[in-house]
Amino acid sequence: MNKPQLSFWQIWNMSFGFLGIQFGWGLQMANMSPIYKYLGASDEQIPMLWLAAPLTGFIVQPIIGAMSDRTWGALGRRRPYFLVGAILSSLALIAMPNCSTLWMAAGLLWILDASINVSMEPFRAFVADKLPEEQRGAGFAMQSFFIGVGAVVAGMLPYILKNWFHVSSETGNGNSIPPNVKISFYLGAAAFFCAVVYTIVTSKEYPPEDLEAFRRRKSESAGLGHFIGEIFSALAQMPGTMRRLALVQFFTWLGLFCMWLHFSNAVPVVFGSSDPNSDVFKRGAEWAGVCYSLKDAVTFVAAFGLMAAARTVDRRRIHGICLALGGIGLLAVGFIHGEEQKHLLLLALALGGVAWASILSMPYAILAGALPPERMGVYMGIFNFFIVLPEILAALTFGPLVKNYLHGNLVHAVMAGGVCMLIAAALAQWVKLPEKPTA
Repeated sequence: MNKPQLSFWQIWNMSFGFLGIQFGWGLQMANMSPIYKYLGASDEQIPMLWLAAPLTGFIVQPIIGAMSDRTWGALGRRRPYFLVGAILSSLALIAMPNCSTLWMAAGLLWILDASINVSMEPFRAFVADKLPEEQRGAGFAMQSFFIGVGAVVAGMLPYILKNWFHVSSETGNGNSIPPNVKISFYLGAAAFFCAVVYTIVTSKEYPPEDLEAFRRRKSESAGLGHFIGEIFSALAQMPGTMRRLALVQFFTWLGLFCMWLHFSNAVPVVFGSSDPNSDVFKRGAEWAGVCYSLKDAVTFVAAFGLMAAARTVDRRRIHGICLALGGIGLLAVGFIHGEEQKHLLLLALALGGVAWASILSMPYAILAGALPPERMGVYMGIFNFFIVLPEILAALTFGPLVKNYLHGNLVHAVMAGGVCMLIAAALAQWVKLPEKPTA
C-alpha cells in the first residue's frame, strides 16, 4: 500500500497520546520509591518491588502486539488498545496515592505497568502503520519529543504544587503519602486519558487491503494459545536487521540502567560525601534531580534535530553518534570533582539527553522498515524484550557487581554505563539497513 505523506500537524496528532503515556511513566519513576518508603519498605526491598515494570512489559507487550495485528473494528486496529489502556492506567494512577499498605502499592504498580503497556505498545506500530518509510524517523522522533515534555512536567509536578500552589508536602501521622504527590497522580491520570483520547479522535487508521481475507485469518487464529504461538513463531523468523538491533538495544539499556540506578547517589560522592545524613549528600541528591530535568529538556529539543536529520542522514550513523555522546557524558562523571564543578554534571547529562532522544526514535525507525506489515505489532512487542532483559539483569546483579568489583564506588558504576553505551554505538554501525519486507 502506498501511504500518503502526512503533514507536521497530522504527525503531531498521532503522537500526542505519548505525552499522556509519559505522565504515567514519569510519575511512577519519580515517586514510586518514595511511596514505598512512606509505606514502610526497607532499602533492600525496593529493587525487587521495582521488578514489576520489566516483567509486565516482557509479558504484556508482545501479546498486545499480536492481538492488535489481528484487530479491526470501529476504532481501527491500534486505537482500541490505546483507549482500554488509558482507562485502566488512569484508574490505577488515581488509586496509587491512596494506598494504605505496601502490598497494595506493589499490586497496583503491576496493574499500572500492565495498563500503560497496553496503551504504549500499539503506539510504536501505529507510526509504522500510518507513515511512509521516509517519514518514520520523523514520526518516532515526534514521540521522543512528547516523551521529553511529559517527563519534565510529570517529574516536576510535586515540586510545582508545593512551591507554586502551596500544596502541603507533609506526610502527617503514620504511613501516608503527601498531598502534593496525591494531587500529582490525579492530574497525571487526567493528562493520560485526555492526551490518548485526543489521538484517538484526531487520527484515523488504514483498513486492511483485503478486509474479508483479514477477517478469515482472524477467525482461524483466535485465542490466547495462538497469540503465544505467534510470538514464538515470530521469534524464530526474526529479520536479520532486528537481530542486530537487538544487540544494540541490550548494551544501550544496560548503560541506561547504570545511569538510572546509580547517578542520583553518585553525584553526592562527586560532591564529597556518601553519608545520606549529611548536608553534602542531600545537596548532591537534589542536584542530580536538576541534572535529570535538564536531560529531559534536552531530549525534547534534540527530537526536532533528529526529525530533520532522519530525512537525509543514515539512521545508523545518527544513532551511533548520539549513543557515543551519551557514553562520553557518563564517562565524564568520573573526571568531575567537587561541588564547585557541579555545572559540568549538567553538561554530562545533557549529552545523555541527546542519546535518550535517539534511543526513543532511531531504533524503531530502522526496525519498522524491516518488518512485514501484518506482523508489525508482535515484532514491536518482541523488540521490548531487549529492553526488559537488561533491566532484569541489572536489578538482580548490579548490586553485587558494584560491591565486589567496583569497590562500592557508584561513580565507577555510572562510568561502566558509559562503556556499555559506547559499545552500543559501535554495534549500531554493524546493523544492516532493511530491505523491503515481503508480505
